[in-house]
Amino acid sequence: MTEQTHNFEADTGKILNIVINSLYSDRDIFLRELLSNASDAIHKRKLLGQTQPDILNSAEDEILVAVDDKKKTVEIIDTGIGLNADDLTETLGTIARSGTSSFLDSIEEASDSKNAAKSLIGKFGVGFYSAFMVAEKVVVTTRKAGENGANTWESDGKAGYTITAVSDEHPVGTSIKLFLRKDAKEYADLHKLKGLIKKYSDHIIVPIFVQSKDVEKEQANSAQALWTKSPSEVSEEEYSEFYKASLGAFDEPYITLHNKTEGSIDFTNLLYIPKTAPFDLFEPERKTKISLYINRVFISQDVDGVIPTWLRFVKGILDTTSLDLNVSREMVQNSPVIKKISKSVTKRILSELKKKLKKDEAGYDTFWEQFGKVLKEGLYEDYEYRDKIAEITRAYSLKHQKLISLDAYLEEMADKQDKIYYLTADTLKQAKTSPHLEGFKAKDIDVLLMTDPIDAFWMSQMGAYKEKSFLSISRDKYDLSELSEETPNEAANEAETNLLALLIKDCLGDAVEDVKVTTSLVESPVRLVAGEGGLDFNLERILKAQNPEFEGSKKTLEVNAEHSLVRKIPDLSPELQKALSRVLFEQARVLDGEMPSDPQQFSKDLIAIGTAL
Repeated sequence: MTEQTHNFEADTGKILNIVINSLYSDRDIFLRELLSNASDAIHKRKLLGQTQPDILNSAEDEILVAVDDKKKTVEIIDTGIGLNADDLTETLGTIARSGTSSFLDSIEEASDSKNAAKSLIGKFGVGFYSAFMVAEKVVVTTRKAGENGANTWESDGKAGYTITAVSDEHPVGTSIKLFLRKDAKEYADLHKLKGLIKKYSDHIIVPIFVQSKDVEKEQANSAQALWTKSPSEVSEEEYSEFYKASLGAFDEPYITLHNKTEGSIDFTNLLYIPKTAPFDLFEPERKTKISLYINRVFISQDVDGVIPTWLRFVKGILDTTSLDLNVSREMVQNSPVIKKISKSVTKRILSELKKKLKKDEAGYDTFWEQFGKVLKEGLYEDYEYRDKIAEITRAYSLKHQKLISLDAYLEEMADKQDKIYYLTADTLKQAKTSPHLEGFKAKDIDVLLMTDPIDAFWMSQMGAYKEKSFLSISRDKYDLSELSEETPNEAANEAETNLLALLIKDCLGDAVEDVKVTTSLVESPVRLVAGEGGLDFNLERILKAQNPEFEGSKKTLEVNAEHSLVRKIPDLSPELQKALSRVLFEQARVLDGEMPSDPQQFSKDLIAIGTAL
């Protein structure tokens, strides 16, 4: 038995300190890294065995995680290719040198091995040293396939390491034994390790077993990844089972997207669009539900940029071989690869939703009722996909009893109409009974009825759809006279009506910005519209709810000069003129979803008018 002592390369101690203390934010990662290395070792043996059959494993390949709770040790044992003394020096004596990378370089010219090589996961340099986050000492015992003799590599992760030749009886493969630090004794708990294996390495295709002195050997991972199969090989039942069992869903998926993309970037997606909205759909943090994998090894469920937040209801898996993880598996959110994958997946999801809309409009409308509010966030905040989202957007309207598309609205526009008219309200019922619609009803012009809080934001932000501007009929000025024949109220005496408007304005004082006579009302006596530079009503209510000190802007009261109540005002006493004017003003507020500005005065005015009239 010979023992050789080696020092780490120059400055390696400093680098190792960074790896141990700074590279990974979560100590649990060490097990993922070591299991990935073990899986790679097994795959390497299989690859080389294609040309060297004598090195193949005659038994079933496996990874064993053995725990000794009393001695506080964890041992990872694989049936892989193994290492000789030179390999140990090259891979474990040099920080950040990857045994996997070197192996891939060596087989690059072997065309038959290229696809098989994609199954390799890890970087045996940096990843291995994550063991020192939890271990005060690491002992690696290994024998290389096709060679005699085994060696032990031992280090405390500080100054250097020793390599010792040991018995030839050691089986081919590698054992990594961790002597746990005092602050890491929790990892000698078999139950905890089983949970970590399930979380990070469940889909590694090599079976992973766990064992302790008190617990018999048992498999801890599923050892299969559904998304690695061809879609033609997967049944609807299997998709549904994975959706429920692995993703925690309780409904059936509305859409299943299973695709493999190859080219400059290789990735596979298995994504599900649910039928039912989850309870946390509108949680403040708005995290996505896509799990990112690297060669079947779990990385994270909430990596920024994997999918837009306005698609956060989508669940599933993204698995890629194209991410460079030489340094860390955690720092991938800023990767240009992630951005390209996200772009491809986002376009695919929107395309599939558009197909669903065309194929089954009623079914899509059910989906829209569940998730439309979230998709509209994209209309507001994502310029790149705004037009594509708009194509699949649905809305109620004045003339239709069902949801319609923006394209359907455009197709039915009047000949001279160049605006998309819309009205925001708290509820559909409120919108349909709004006096703002009366002029449009009279002229048979459709108006979109928007009832989601975000509607006022995205329509203002987007501005137009297919070169047709959005116009809020409660905020913006408009003229319907050119779109159809005039309504009866459009022929009112201008001088008379101007005097009436001035009278009501004098009665209301500072409560309104202005009073104007309108021809847009048919049945109602009054309505409120935004003053000069004012906000959409619903938008203003949202801002008030967020900031109680926000007062909003004064409104303009538009009056129907032909209405019987309005015509009575000049003939009343000054006190009753003020009372009726105030009642009409408060009525307009109520119809727009507001409370009376002065409930006590409103009550007194109603009694006074009721008594007098």
